[in-house]
Amino acid sequence: MFDIVGKRYLFFALSLLVIIPGLVSIGIHWAQTGSPLPLAIDFTGGSIMELQFKEAPVIQPGDVVTILTQNGFEDSLVQTSGPDTVLIRSKEMDSAAKAKVEDALRSRYGAFIELQFESVGPAVGAEVARAAMYAVLAAALGILIYIWFAFRQVPNAFRFGTAAVIATFHDIFVVLGLESIFGYVFGWQADSLFLTALLTVIGFSVHDTIVVFDRIRENMIRHRGEDLEVIVNHSITQTLDRSINTQLTVMFTLLAMVLFGGVTIRHFVTILLMGILSGTYSSIFNAPPILVVWEKREWRTWFRRQAPAAA
Repeated sequence: MFDIVGKRYLFFALSLLVIIPGLVSIGIHWAQTGSPLPLAIDFTGGSIMELQFKEAPVIQPGDVVTILTQNGFEDSLVQTSGPDTVLIRSKEMDSAAKAKVEDALRSRYGAFIELQFESVGPAVGAEVARAAMYAVLAAALGILIYIWFAFRQVPNAFRFGTAAVIATFHDIFVVLGLESIFGYVFGWQADSLFLTALLTVIGFSVHDTIVVFDRIRENMIRHRGEDLEVIVNHSITQTLDRSINTQLTVMFTLLAMVLFGGVTIRHFVTILLMGILSGTYSSIFNAPPILVVWEKREWRTWFRRQAPAAA
């Protein structure tokens, strides 16, 4: 039987190796822009325009950015969703500015069809950002209360809920860090679909964690008095096949969508895929070992072990 709990600090270290680069990226972006992530107009306010050109050659996003800059829309984001379709995200456009930009694009590339145009004011964007924060906090509180109540038959049921919340925040930090890094690499911006992916990841992570915790609860009752580390490790082993098989089914589907689903959903599906992978990891290698660390109060010896070496 693989001793997962016995190697818990190795798995904790791997989690830190994944999380820290993302936190550094978030810190850098925050220092440069005042925002932890590159935010789309859903949160900051602005306009989004999708145009399909009828007879234009392959359109280069850089050329479109130049046209937008010349018309007073610096720092616009332009993405292509095919050889003849562009998606433009910019600061808010009024009707006069929109007409001016369209005339410039029409003179450069010819006639086009407007597939989409939306404008979101800064006040609406700020309200969406607050709602996103409240949604994540409400989800964490609901998870804590539900697991605490559901596991009330075992000693220290509060620890199960807290460990699940810690594992959930592990996944949140992974997703946020990846979003920040992908913002630098691919120019992606966090929008309402990113929030949807984040909340979906939380749901998947908690579901898998509860499956493992439920087996731990059963074994604690069945093997009352046995060492918790042995019970937790045995419970993880019993549920390992189910957890991995279930999540692999989802991840293979998402991977196919990343590769063949098109550019318009690639951002959303990629974040979802990485988040579910993180959720599977934390549900197996983080949440249950946290129970053992808490039970044995191992934090009291972390620095004592290093004191003789330092001396």
